[in-house]
Amino acid sequence: MNEKQDTAAAKPDARYLLSELLDAKVILSDKKIGRLSDLVIVETGTFPVVKYLIVRRPFGDPSLLIPWEQVKSIEPGRVVIGIEDPKKYERDPAEDAILLRDHILDKKVLDTEDAEVEVVYDIRLVERNGRLFVTEVDTSKAARLRRFGFGPLARLFPTPGDKETTEDSIISWKYIQPLPTHISSFKGNVKLTVLKETLADIHPVDLADIIEELDHDQRLAVFSSLETDQASDTLEEIEPNVQRDIIASLDIGKVVPLINIMTPGQAADVLSVIPHEDAAEILAALSPDNARKVRAIMEKQEEKVIHYTTQKILKFLPDTTVEYVQNDFPGHARGKDVVMYIYVVDSNDRLLGVVDLKELLRADDKAPLSAIMTENVIALNVENTLKEASQEFERYSFRAMPVTDDDNRLIGVIPYRDVMNLTHHFLE
Repeated sequence: MNEKQDTAAAKPDARYLLSELLDAKVILSDKKIGRLSDLVIVETGTFPVVKYLIVRRPFGDPSLLIPWEQVKSIEPGRVVIGIEDPKKYERDPAEDAILLRDHILDKKVLDTEDAEVEVVYDIRLVERNGRLFVTEVDTSKAARLRRFGFGPLARLFPTPGDKETTEDSIISWKYIQPLPTHISSFKGNVKLTVLKETLADIHPVDLADIIEELDHDQRLAVFSSLETDQASDTLEEIEPNVQRDIIASLDIGKVVPLINIMTPGQAADVLSVIPHEDAAEILAALSPDNARKVRAIMEKQEEKVIHYTTQKILKFLPDTTVEYVQNDFPGHARGKDVVMYIYVVDSNDRLLGVVDLKELLRADDKAPLSAIMTENVIALNVENTLKEASQEFERYSFRAMPVTDDDNRLIGVIPYRDVMNLTHHFLE
């Protein structure tokens, strides 16, 4: 044990935030020679230890790489070092060195406990027995304020229940995945260690949200660690552009099992967002019966909605009164395929609005339909496909949707059951 460690052994632990140490004045022989630019760490076990300080000097002088053993004292805003000739320390960190500011701050971590992605805004350190250890990363709102130079605000305006006032956002370094040996190849973000038993407890919908926030390499790392069933369920929930990214990066031998255990409708949804050649290759690797069903659904999804519309609907001019529609509603609705909505059109069949049956029953008898209709109508176009229609139904939860041409003329209406049954269940 050196003299510094021997003296420090009797001292209580000193705790620091990286944000408080960065840019601190570096003092040599009572003179400022530069500012603390970064800390270089070495993985030594559970917690990494600070090995070097990088000192940025003024006037374009080369930076110094100061061994931790040459640090006499360190505190927020001030670092005192004890070296003889600064020129001996004019060098850059090794290529595989891990720098806290450059490589850890502002990077993302996967918080498996809360099933979300966080950003590292600060790092906590502890000086113990003459050594400086990295113990935790801080993802709190208070840390974010400190990171962007608003530290006093974090102290003056804490919000009860927010992360800045709790320990929920303080993540122990022991959960941080070991960083690569050659840091030059480290282009992604910090990740928490992904334990299969932990991920297995996260719902596929939440996992999908997590994966969508990660960069390419992290997506593959997390997704590849999932069991087949969970990976398949998660893939279904991921946004199409991310689905494409994942499938394009996986070997077909890993993709096929995921597709095989999906329902044909779900498989068709996934395969329809990737390039045709890739989808064809995957289809060829599926069982013949499964491939036939998936292919049929994919082809059906590209059919135009115009072929599935009905003209058997309730359609009236805007000056038609509520009383007129209500008084003989059974007669108006007889033989119609869609009766839960009343469509309001002009003399040229241009769609002006829609009235929900419930609104009709609540309205004043003498009111014209134009007074109670919803004018901002969500409608499909005659060129839309069944798959696009199914996405709109899922988005808005309508029981039927009007189909109009480019001149907003009402061509017909397509019921929810027809689209959803055709695109997802008719061959399952």
